[in-house]
Amino acid sequence: MTRRPDIMADREDDPDSRTGLATQTRTKTARPPLYKVMLLNDDYTPMEFVVHILERFFGLSHAQAFEIMLTVHKKGLAVVGVFSFEIAETKVAQVMDFARRHQHPLQCTMEKE
Repeated sequence: MTRRPDIMADREDDPDSRTGLATQTRTKTARPPLYKVMLLNDDYTPMEFVVHILERFFGLSHAQAFEIMLTVHKKGLAVVGVFSFEIAETKVAQVMDFARRHQHPLQCTMEKE
């Protein structure tokens, strides 16, 4: 019995005749970073105005807004919410614009959580 090289070559090149381990790479989806929106204390913005901003732009109840306003007043700043970058950026812009239009120096900032 003679060996036919062309048949053996076909078997070696045939992907079905090879054995191996199939691997599949899974990509893990990372959650986007979140950003803290903070209000900073100043000596000129009325407390009632800060409460109004917290109710209007952050959807807080009057009691919640009052508590956060007191924290800003006593500690110098308070986190008023944690959002995605786009939402945090929009909230900061809305608060700053509203404060300027009412001639208050209130500062609102954001930083990565």
